[in-house]
Amino acid sequence: MIVAGLDGSDSSWRATAYAAGLARRQNATLAIAYIQPVLGAATALAGAAVEETTQEIAEELLAAVREAEHRLRDVWRVEWRFLTVRGDPYTGLARLADELRADALVVGASEQAGHRVIGSVAVRLVKAGRWPVTVVP
Repeated sequence: MIVAGLDGSDSSWRATAYAAGLARRQNATLAIAYIQPVLGAATALAGAAVEETTQEIAEELLAAVREAEHRLRDVWRVEWRFLTVRGDPYTGLARLADELRADALVVGASEQAGHRVIGSVAVRLVKAGRWPVTVVP
């Protein structure tokens, strides 16, 4: 079981492609995970709109993955599933990796400058030391 974190960023798409290749070579199942952000207190008033938006993002990501699978179906096939849960990205990915008994996690490198100070999801996953983690730029 290979878990790939997908949030729509360029690096997460590259990570998902890398994870798909890894799953194909290892004859493993690919779990593509989108973690829907949890509402903070400041955005609670716009709760329904934000929740609807994150669900739309999940649906758009799933449609894009299905389209890519359709384009590549004659080249190679990978058994995959799309999962989405609510929470912060680190906790959501860690929980899914544990639940699925992941053999590896693949995530994109953070594209946000602030993560150099606070620590990115990728760094936190690596530091947890519970699974092999590949960070794709």
